[in-house]
Amino acid sequence: MATGFLKPARRRSNLHIVTGAHVSGLTIEGGRVTGVRFFKGGEQFAAPANAEVILSAGAIGSPHIMMLSGIGDPAQLADKGIDCILENKSIGANLQDHLQLRLIYRIRGAQTLNQRAATLMGKTSIALEYAFKRSGPMSMSPSQLGAFVKSDPALETPDLQYHIQPLSLDRFGEPLHDFPAITASVCNLRPQSRGHVGLRSSDWRDAPVIAPNYLSQQADRLTAAKSIRITRNVLAQRAMAQFAPEEYLPGPAFGSDDELVEAAGNIGTTIFHPVGTARMGQDEDAVVDHRLKVRGIDGLRVVDASIMPVITSGNTNAPTVMIAEKASAMILAGQ
Repeated sequence: MATGFLKPARRRSNLHIVTGAHVSGLTIEGGRVTGVRFFKGGEQFAAPANAEVILSAGAIGSPHIMMLSGIGDPAQLADKGIDCILENKSIGANLQDHLQLRLIYRIRGAQTLNQRAATLMGKTSIALEYAFKRSGPMSMSPSQLGAFVKSDPALETPDLQYHIQPLSLDRFGEPLHDFPAITASVCNLRPQSRGHVGLRSSDWRDAPVIAPNYLSQQADRLTAAKSIRITRNVLAQRAMAQFAPEEYLPGPAFGSDDELVEAAGNIGTTIFHPVGTARMGQDEDAVVDHRLKVRGIDGLRVVDASIMPVITSGNTNAPTVMIAEKASAMILAGQ
């Protein structure tokens, strides 16, 4: 995003980029948002807005900033000692995400990144290949294979998305396994479960409370069980026999629906697609209108994935770029 949008514009005289800063709240005067407050290097600054403030802190950050500024559920704000300036109980609600189930299979007869990146020599060869040829693991996306599948043949369109990686690890940030393995990550594209983002305190330095409520709906639990069975079926096909795949996670001991739902809870993680916490709509409970302007207050527009009423059936990056492009066009047109 920085390469495609920010860098070409950074030399404009009307653009000032501040890095290493953290927005602590909005400045609100007479029912209008007039700027933002932010901290940098332990010092507080204020950035006034002559026209309007564009809030693009994402589905977690945007509602958090609004709530810290007195925009949200009055009961929650009062509980944290924040005066309510604008009541809207929908702010922070309607949180949706794609829960990915990361099934891991040991394999034989093929090298994976688990082995190639296990030694200093291996890491060096990967780096040199990219430096001189612009090829190899460092030139690849995190997933080398993607697929869309129906959890039920009766569905009109696929509701499952796969991301396949030639590596495995117990959790993000932990070392790769010391055995050859692949990860088959599958997520439910149309979850019915809804979570929320809330205040931990009135201090902007305290991270918000994030409650995704994954698998809280029975339909999502059944889809999770189906997705694990479908993955097992794919790995059992003749084409995979030469690699002798052996299920490492969640493990073959999980068989019934209830056991598979338990397994999904054990291996499920975010795929980093949070949306919906400042949803767009025409009803009085919607956070933003069709111009992405926050309802009930002037001078504030939200432009990020939080405005999606319902999560998209696929990766959220491209739709979020589309939201930004559309918002840009409306702002330039004075709408």
